[in-house]
Amino acid sequence: QVQLVESGGGLAQAGGSLRLSCAASGRTFSSDAMGWFRQAPGKERELVAAISWSNGVTYYAVSVKGRFTISRDNAKNTVSLQMNSLKPEDTAVYYCAAAPDALTITTMGARYWGQGTQVTVSS
Repeated sequence: QVQLVESGGGLAQAGGSLRLSCAASGRTFSSDAMGWFRQAPGKERELVAAISWSNGVTYYAVSVKGRFTISRDNAKNTVSLQMNSLKPEDTAVYYCAAAPDALTITTMGARYWGQGTQVTVSS
């Protein structure tokens, strides 16, 4: 009973930036952890970044650490992913996701999913 709507995907040049946003609604009190997964053709879905609503603690995949930043806006019930220094290998469908807690989202995956937004990085 959590609805997630992503926006901000598109096309960027290598070295460029994009900002993804996710608006959450419904019974969000049951989901303390929010994050972004991505899936490229022929590859498994992977967790890119996650954040806790309650304390703001963050997690980043090694492949994006130092380039991507996840943030929250509690007043607007939104989570954003600022993607800098983009690489062609960042090309994927990005999904906003919600889970009960940070441990769950980093180990078991998410309970609720957005529809996905395409990110394409050209060289």
